[in-house]
Amino acid sequence: MAYGGERGVATYPVGMARSPLTLAALATSAVAELEVAGAARFGSGEGDYDSAILATPSGEYRLIRVPRSARAERDQSADLVALRALSQGVRSRLPFAVPTYLGQAPAQPTRGVVYDVVPGRKTTLAAIDQPLAASMGEAIAAIHSLPTSFVADAGLPGLAPIECLRAAVSVMDRAAATGLVPAALLARWTAATEDSKLWQFQPAVIHGDLSASSFLVDPEGVTGVLGWQELKIGDPARDLAWVIGSRTEGVPDAAFDAYHQARGSHDRQLKQRATLYAELELAKWLLHGTETRSTEIVDDAVELLSGLVDSVRDDIMNPLSAQTMPTPTVDEVQEYLARAERAV
Repeated sequence: MAYGGERGVATYPVGMARSPLTLAALATSAVAELEVAGAARFGSGEGDYDSAILATPSGEYRLIRVPRSARAERDQSADLVALRALSQGVRSRLPFAVPTYLGQAPAQPTRGVVYDVVPGRKTTLAAIDQPLAASMGEAIAAIHSLPTSFVADAGLPGLAPIECLRAAVSVMDRAAATGLVPAALLARWTAATEDSKLWQFQPAVIHGDLSASSFLVDPEGVTGVLGWQELKIGDPARDLAWVIGSRTEGVPDAAFDAYHQARGSHDRQLKQRATLYAELELAKWLLHGTETRSTEIVDDAVELLSGLVDSVRDDIMNPLSAQTMPTPTVDEVQEYLARAERAV
């Protein structure tokens, strides 16, 4: 989960957002022989990037993005490393498109990067129905089925199960240290982290930062996936945690069922770990609030955690541990996690 406006994150002194015409001129410097017939702002102009969609005389489209902060520049750099690692051979294994890097040019104090435009529209968690969820499950399975060698060859991180477990424990312990996490949740999370069966999984290539907004879609399903800056080898459950937050009946099950069918294997603890990761996003939201000294965020996180504990306190049939299979969907937990996504 990405948070905007962190304390101590430098914002570049760019003044007003760069105009589409300025960005178009920059793009022609970045990509040889690029001709621009039209330009329009992409996004509000107040986010992490100055962005514009550029139309070429031949009717093709290009996207240029200029970071507005050091954090955005770091994310863009990591995304470029991942996009370069995703060779044509690797991309041919995916049933959707991935952006292609076309060039860059200096834009003091940073740079502008030009990409091709992947077809499709963005969606939201609330707009996902069961057929689209199934398409997303298949798309995630395709990512996880990629050979791990290209990630290692690119020097990208590789996390073993024990390292994924330690990362989860670290979030839990830091959140516990605030004194604001209900004891029932801490007990639930502790039981999950102490259950060795839960952490017996085969690491795979993962996107690492998936959310509903990562997908581009059309009426037929997923057309593209964006935001590859966290590409690594790790826990497949990480890429499915976001769908736990859906409030639409059957959506999480549709995504998980399609995922398992597409992969041809069954990680019996996948949904439990995904649920744990989703719940720990609330702990991360709390930590973000304490680290930035935002009373508003802390209060919101505390309210979300209280709602979550009310949902699971008496739900002895739905632990995060591996003993009870299969695990039913917790509708109320999904509702609070969906609220957490809207909060960021």
